[in-house]
Amino acid sequence: MQRKELGKTGIKVSKLCFGSLTMGPLQRNLSPEEGASLIRYGYERGINFLDSAELYETYPHINKALKHIDRSDYVIASKCYAYSKETAEESFEKALKGLGTEYIDIFMLHEQTSGLTIKGHYEAIEYFLKMKSQGKIRAFGISTHYVEAVRAALKYPEIEVIHPIVNMNGLGIQDGSMDEMYEALKSFKKSGGGIYGMKPLGGGNLLSNVDACFDYVLNLEILDSIAFGMQSFDEIDYNVKKINGETVDASLAERLRGHSKQLQIAEWCIGCGACVEKCDHKALELNRGKIHINRSKCVLCGYCASVCPEFCIKVY
Repeated sequence: MQRKELGKTGIKVSKLCFGSLTMGPLQRNLSPEEGASLIRYGYERGINFLDSAELYETYPHINKALKHIDRSDYVIASKCYAYSKETAEESFEKALKGLGTEYIDIFMLHEQTSGLTIKGHYEAIEYFLKMKSQGKIRAFGISTHYVEAVRAALKYPEIEVIHPIVNMNGLGIQDGSMDEMYEALKSFKKSGGGIYGMKPLGGGNLLSNVDACFDYVLNLEILDSIAFGMQSFDEIDYNVKKINGETVDASLAERLRGHSKQLQIAEWCIGCGACVEKCDHKALELNRGKIHINRSKCVLCGYCASVCPEFCIKVY
C-alpha cells in the first residue's frame, strides 16, 4: 500500500488509516484479543497507521497487537481532552502504559472547535510539546469537526497534524460546508501541515453511494491518509482493495451490504439527557422522557455512549 509523509513530520503513513473506535466499547465491543487480531491483519495487508483516543478505550486491543508488530514500522495516533498540565500528564501516561509503548507517534487534542479552545487548552499543549522535546511524542496535532479550528491552527505552528471530517457531502462538519473545510485544509497543507481525514462515509449515511465516497477522498490531494473505522476482516479487505484501486469481489461487497450499522438506544434508557448534551451533531432529542434519533444527522461516532450512566447506547 502507498505510504506518504504526514506533512513535514517525517512520519510515513499508509494511505489507509485503521480507525479503532468502532471495535471498542462504544461500538462493537470486541475483546482485546479480537481487536488485536484485526489490527495485525490490517498490518499484514499494508496498513501501518492506526488512530485511537483515550475515549475509545481501545488501548488494550492495540497493546496486544503491538506484541506481534514491528513498532518501528507502525504509526500510532491518539488524542485526549486535556486542558492543564496535570490532565495532560495523566492522559499521556495512561496512553503510554495502556499501549505498552515508550512513545506515541502523534498525540492530539480531541475535538477542538476554534482558536478559543486551542488557547484554553494551551497549558496541556505545552506539556505535550515538552514530551515531544524528550522524544516521547513525534508530532503534535488536533482533531476537529470545525472549519474554524482548522483556520485557527494556522496561527499555531506547533500544530503539525490535523484530523478533520472529510467526506463528499460534508456530513458532520459543524460550522460550514465541505468546500469551506477544503479551503481551510488546503491552507494548512500549504503551510506544511499533515492531514488525515475522518468520516469518509459520513458515519454510514453515505453508504448508498460508497464508490463516489471513495473516489472523492482518494482524489483529494490535501489528504496524506484517511481513517476508516474497521471491525471485521471483511471491512479491512474491502477498504484495502478500494484504497489500492483493486477490484472488489462481488461476494465481499454483498456480505458488507448486509452489515449497515445504526445507533441503538436500549429500552431501559432513563431519559437523563446526558447524551443530548454530548452530541455536537444535534442528532439526539429528549422528548417526553425518551431519546429520539435524527439518523440523517448521526455520524455514528458513539461519543454519546461515553456519557450514558446506564450503558444503554451502542452502535451496531
